[in-house]
Amino acid sequence: MSEQLSIVMAQLNFLVGDIEGNTELILTSARRAADEFAADVVVFPELALTGYPPEDLLLRPSLKLRVEKALQRILQENLDPILVIGFPESTGDEVYNSLLVTQQGDIAAKYRKQCLPNYQVFDERRYFVAGDTPCTIDLKNTKIAFTICEDLWEVEPARQAKDAGAQMLININASPFHTTKLKERQALVCKRSIEEGYPVVYVNLLGGQDELVFDGGSMAASEGQLTCQIPQFVEGLFPLQVQIDTMGVCRIIKQEILPSLSLEAQVYEALVLGLRDYVMKNRFSGVVLGLSGGIDSALSLAIAVDALGAEHVEAVMMPFAYTSQLSLDCAELQANTLGVSYQIIAINEIYASFLDALKHEFQGLNEDVTEQNIQSRARGVVLMAISNKKGLLVLTTGNKSEIAVGYSTLYGDMAGGFDALKDVSKTLVYRLARYRNELQTGLEVIPLEVIQRPPSAELAPGQLDQDSLPDYDTLDNILEMYVEHDMSFESILEKGFLEADVKRVLRLVDLNEYKRRQGPIGVRLTQRGFGRDRRYPITNGWSLGE
Repeated sequence: MSEQLSIVMAQLNFLVGDIEGNTELILTSARRAADEFAADVVVFPELALTGYPPEDLLLRPSLKLRVEKALQRILQENLDPILVIGFPESTGDEVYNSLLVTQQGDIAAKYRKQCLPNYQVFDERRYFVAGDTPCTIDLKNTKIAFTICEDLWEVEPARQAKDAGAQMLININASPFHTTKLKERQALVCKRSIEEGYPVVYVNLLGGQDELVFDGGSMAASEGQLTCQIPQFVEGLFPLQVQIDTMGVCRIIKQEILPSLSLEAQVYEALVLGLRDYVMKNRFSGVVLGLSGGIDSALSLAIAVDALGAEHVEAVMMPFAYTSQLSLDCAELQANTLGVSYQIIAINEIYASFLDALKHEFQGLNEDVTEQNIQSRARGVVLMAISNKKGLLVLTTGNKSEIAVGYSTLYGDMAGGFDALKDVSKTLVYRLARYRNELQTGLEVIPLEVIQRPPSAELAPGQLDQDSLPDYDTLDNILEMYVEHDMSFESILEKGFLEADVKRVLRLVDLNEYKRRQGPIGVRLTQRGFGRDRRYPITNGWSLGE
């Protein structure tokens, strides 16, 4: 006679370091899973107890005591469902990235992650020691194995589980988002289910943590086919029904699988989630940003409102002599459409005061980019003052293309706490702006004039971005090859770009590493974002070439 097994995937948003709060979320969710779905097993993400990544919190002397206290609290609840919980396990001087399987107040099994990633945004070998043995439990006439995140990307842990008699694999994850990651995960989960001949259940973390966004997208696969795909960017408890035959062979009952989100939808949801969690988890009351009438600040404002609500967003237009009437009109129109607090604070007198204070220093020197930067820095002073006074986070609005080549001002438009567009290329900015307008029929959240006008910093008369940069299609293609794929000068030239453009762009990227080190963090979207991903020396003698 066959058995039914109810597995609940807890795709939840945990706060790094809040062990007590995370413990309560685990317990509350486990009770809900039992009450609402008659759960036999509730599966939580990787390092759910501490949140991911805990980084150097893992080095704190009190970590072991706090984790042990939390685990005791969970065991004392004596809950009916089996719980699968990711936690850091300290044994003497060694720390493991582990999972605990609890069953009615007892420890049923423990597994230590074997494959510790140490690339891109990961540096787990700094903290953890690798495990080396499989872990299985017997439940309802079947044998279930467990692994953690990177273990699924390597062959050996899944093969060990199969050799240990596993008839199903549950893999817990903290896998951060980038634009192609969901497809990569789907292909991997399906591949493992074919290779090892058992169903694979994949449970992923949700939420923003500094630069990283965890998009969820938990899933299950059998015989190379997805049987369940949980939506990305949605928090909740999601049940799976598993049929177990008399020989213990498992079959996951297939659910309806919704189409994947478009690239624009995925990126936009990641930006909204990343900004919301950064603001809320750091207990800011809201954000303030400079609204210039340009495309970047317009998109940033829309993201902020969608993340936090209009009542938590303040937009400030800071005009100067070179600010066009079109910029003033577009900024006011968008602010009114979205219903945010909107102020106009002209910087003419602030700028004049700076120049007056510097007149002896500047005596006999020609006007140059210095005066343009003072305009930008005057605006930075205004926004930071509002931030200090009102407890608002300054949201900067620079995109990846500009940040890459240094088309930004230190202590000016780079002054702030978070940049939602930090890993968004200029060409993608336009696509996202159009996408956001399409979400609400008949409502132009971002004025069409903003999307259609030529981009300009408006720091000088008649200034346009393309006066000093290649067109953005060319720029973004070169940047993708150099920044995200580490292609050489010669290799990029072979793609058909002008030598002068390639040389100039690559040189600007290299020269402006010092600026990027001092800029705010922002959401990581690509496989090579500035920040945790790409770490080049500021001081170096590297020359262009192969």
